[in-house]
Amino acid sequence: MPVSEYVRSLRQRVGSSYLLLPGVTAVVRDSDRFLLARQRDSGRWSLIGGGVEPGEEPRAALQREVREELGVGSDVIRIIGAYGGSLLENVYPNGDHVGYMTVAYLCSLDAAAFALDEDEVLEIQWVTFDELSELDHHEWIDQVLHDAVR
Repeated sequence: MPVSEYVRSLRQRVGSSYLLLPGVTAVVRDSDRFLLARQRDSGRWSLIGGGVEPGEEPRAALQREVREELGVGSDVIRIIGAYGGSLLENVYPNGDHVGYMTVAYLCSLDAAAFALDEDEVLEIQWVTFDELSELDHHEWIDQVLHDAVR
């Protein structure tokens, strides 16, 4: 994933020390299936999302991330919840240590045909809860998807 100029400027000051970063996550649901993306950097399955830039409204960040990663517009339906903690911490191969706090939104998409950002997304797939358990995925999304159906 490309590093934003904001994070790059912080890294110049703090090196690879722990950064807590705000993020947004899109949950796209079709009946009993959810849209997942396999990430290029880790090869693991996750939800669409990314960082909130300074001064950016979270909803606008979510719509930007969906457009960047899937090539389609999106509409926000409602907030599902806020997530963070150890399951959203990561140490990247370059040694950068991060923790994310993300707000997950239930969304609809403006189109069914996608133009994937090949720098970030290897492939997408619609999955049920049962199918999710068979995929190598980030564990934190289990809670998000369960909360989305409440």
